[in-house]
Amino acid sequence: MSEDNENKPQNDPLLAGKIKDSARQIWLAGLGAYTKAEEDAGRFFERLVQEGEQLENKTRGVVEKQIKTVEDRVGDVRERATGTWDRLEHMFDQRVSGALRRLGIHRREEIEALERRIAALESELGRLRGDDSEE
Repeated sequence: MSEDNENKPQNDPLLAGKIKDSARQIWLAGLGAYTKAEEDAGRFFERLVQEGEQLENKTRGVVEKQIKTVEDRVGDVRERATGTWDRLEHMFDQRVSGALRRLGIHRREEIEALERRIAALESELGRLRGDDSEE
């Protein structure tokens, strides 16, 4: 029976050593794979960052160009709208002035000019009256 015990695999010292060596090699291969993956991941991450920066620069240029185009269009529309508004306002002023004139209501400028003429005439009249009383 002792011979049977010695032939069993669990009692074979060479087999136990081989298993121990295989387990160690598997462990070392795992550590090597982990280290390699960590190095590759670092390089991969750096490459992703570089590609992201390139994409950001490219899209920033495109976006800035689009913003400039939109700003130019808004400026053109604003100029046209302002010109249209100015023309509309001028037409409205002319029509209101015409309607007021037809009603016999004079513009402020005309009334102020008449007030200045009246003041000048009163001043001249006062001067003439003063001259008459001295004689």
